[in-house]
Amino acid sequence: MTLGETDKNALIEASISAKDFAYAKYSNFRVGCALLSQCGKTITGCNVENVSFGLTICAERTAYCKAISEGITKFKAIAIATDVKNGSMVSPCGACRQFMAEFGNIDIILVNLDRDTKETTLSHLLPMSFDEDALHNGQENGIKN
Repeated sequence: MTLGETDKNALIEASISAKDFAYAKYSNFRVGCALLSQCGKTITGCNVENVSFGLTICAERTAYCKAISEGITKFKAIAIATDVKNGSMVSPCGACRQFMAEFGNIDIILVNLDRDTKETTLSHLLPMSFDEDALHNGQENGIKN
């Protein structure tokens, strides 16, 4: 992990605080995250559920969309906090992993209710993401979308 302890701890605390804003009235599964940009700005997000579950927005995509809508597109790391405990960890869902991959490989810190952490990278969680190179290589080889 390329973050210093101060930045890492601040990111963890911001992700835990962001979890307080989760709108999780159907699952009661709160998620908060804090996304650190290359310019040093931290953008938080939380999950926002909807009675039509397919319209639910995960915390990670909330943070990314907030950042992108402000012109921020380069990121260093993300901390993701959930209420799981007893040594368990939850990583981003597949849709979030692919969404995050659009903006490059970053460090990921998973945080549980006991404040245990696990550090990993997006490329470790999604080793063969679909990316711009794959799209262009497919088009060059005659594959139509």
